[in-house]
Amino acid sequence: MTASATAPSCELDETAWRRATDRLVETTRELIRIPSVNPPSPDAPNLELVAARHIADLLVDARLEPELIEPVPGRGSVHARLRGDGTGGAPLLLLSHLDVVPAPAERWSHDPFAAELADGYIYGRGAVDMKSMVAMELGVVRLLTDAARAAGRDPASDPIPGLRRDLLFTCTADEEAGAGAGAKWIAEQRPDWLRAAGALNECGAIAMTVAGRRLYPIQVAEKGYAAYRIAVRGTSGHGSMPREDNAAVLAAEVIRRLAVPGPTRITPVMARFLEQAAAALPPDTAAILQGLTSEAPERAEAALAAACDPMYARALRALVRDTISPNVVNAGVKYNVIPGDAEVVVDCRVLAGTTEPDIRAMIVDRLGSALTAACEIELIVFGEPVEAPAEGPLFDLLVETIRDHDPEGIPLPAMAPFGTDAKFTQLLGVPTYGFSPLMLDPEERFLERFHGVDERVSVDSLRWGLPVLYDVVRRFCS
Repeated sequence: MTASATAPSCELDETAWRRATDRLVETTRELIRIPSVNPPSPDAPNLELVAARHIADLLVDARLEPELIEPVPGRGSVHARLRGDGTGGAPLLLLSHLDVVPAPAERWSHDPFAAELADGYIYGRGAVDMKSMVAMELGVVRLLTDAARAAGRDPASDPIPGLRRDLLFTCTADEEAGAGAGAKWIAEQRPDWLRAAGALNECGAIAMTVAGRRLYPIQVAEKGYAAYRIAVRGTSGHGSMPREDNAAVLAAEVIRRLAVPGPTRITPVMARFLEQAAAALPPDTAAILQGLTSEAPERAEAALAAACDPMYARALRALVRDTISPNVVNAGVKYNVIPGDAEVVVDCRVLAGTTEPDIRAMIVDRLGSALTAACEIELIVFGEPVEAPAEGPLFDLLVETIRDHDPEGIPLPAMAPFGTDAKFTQLLGVPTYGFSPLMLDPEERFLERFHGVDERVSVDSLRWGLPVLYDVVRRFCS
């Protein structure tokens, strides 16, 4: 599938795109082979810095002058600026992160850090989240610097031919652990790396096929997060004489009560998403989505469970309520010792309008007074929900470019259930959109690849996405 003849990508011939795609694939694989796991392991503490240096080397090869920072030993972030002629307004920011979550190799069919290419897919931790997008942004940057050099210009100092705005490339450390050594630090100490008219970030514009229609949810909002450590106090004793105040038993009850889904609440972003998706889908599927906004959402929940792909149903359920997920449990020292202490760590994701005191009160309410009395609830981290306008020059351009490259595609504004570095660009007033365009095979379980087993991305999807991203950059900056 190709864009219309007016798209900037059509100015490059097939050979140039083949070379750019080959370079994109190789860069993705190179980055996956650097296991920049966060948190770092004691025997490999500096691999985020290694990844940042590799990216910086690629930017130097493109004749740019990148800057690398290391606010915490081993945690590197990298930045470069491509110049326009200064007549087009504030820059466009290409934002990404280089760290990944751990990957238990014994559960994978491919080595998670070997970047194996099999059946048209690149396998490895970071293939989805988000080293392929880092490589795609680098691919756009290198196409622009190629054009500058072909015109006899120095990409490090001269305007890129055709650009009126500057283009910023910023790749951060520590996104997977709160960004204290990454985007948060940069926003506070080096805001010039992030300040822009708008930013393109991870996760959006990835095709999802529903009832035979291709939807491209463009991320305009994301839920907030709150993590809590719940210390549970019981009474120690001999395992031969069980007791009700066994801290492990109390912790199990904490988990049971918190794991129950809460009530639905449709935010304006999700109301618009559901309305536009319903308008584009067959009547039976549309009715399910419309039911989620009705006064009897329990009936829609039943229909959702019966008729919707479980992967999409799980995502929808998360996007219409505040959620609490108990994810870490610790208790006990020996099989015959009743534990006097236990710990449960919960991951809460909150909708716009829910504050930290609100979610804490929800936890206390679910636990009840007696169980709460046996617990100490400690906030670990809180991040506000964020939202960018689902209209205006940049958003409208994202929609137009998706339609240009896939006339049958249906772009629509959406919210992400997780958090990204957009938490910190938004603090600087930079509207940030999830836009990492990929056209997927309808059978691909893409949402399950995030932080999952056998994370992978297809070469064909990268081949489609690179010119889409290139066209957005060219059009917005020109």
